[in-house]
Amino acid sequence: MTSPAQSSTTGNRGLIAELIRDVPDFPKPGIVFKDITPLLARPSGLAAAVTELVADSPRDIDLVVGMEARGFIFGAPIALALGAGFVPVRKPGKLPGETVSETFALEYGSETLSVHADAIAPGSRVLIVDDILATGGTIAATAKLLNSLGADLVHVAVLLEIAGLGGRERLAEQGLADFSAVITG
Repeated sequence: MTSPAQSSTTGNRGLIAELIRDVPDFPKPGIVFKDITPLLARPSGLAAAVTELVADSPRDIDLVVGMEARGFIFGAPIALALGAGFVPVRKPGKLPGETVSETFALEYGSETLSVHADAIAPGSRVLIVDDILATGGTIAATAKLLNSLGADLVHVAVLLEIAGLGGRERLAEQGLADFSAVITG
């Protein structure tokens, strides 16, 4: 017999999976982009995503970190739900003041991420939240930024893990084993 909580979780996860669409050959041929726009456009979809990400996250954290841009969408409401602060990780040139940066490879190019040098106190317990784990480059770069600031990265939570791209394995090789994905595809 399924409990009401399990039924709700199963329903949320099914709705989330249903509302993420595949866009072939974007941003270049051979890439299948996972578009969360339909999920975000439906209040029940966004609520389901935030609910499930919160359920998968530890409670004893100080800060939630979300990466530009879709990590912002989920990171801020999750921080509120957990009673934690939110720190944005941005593309270069978007933050005033002193920053630290990390450049990394993507499935279709390279990117650089930055965070304020004073945004995270050493020893802060941090949760990284993002929409999709593909090859793991964005999360690995963010973890390096957090490490350079002396943060204690306690968990990584994503909405969707694309299992065939090896992101989880790449993160595990870098010591990031405390990881959860709401759905895996």
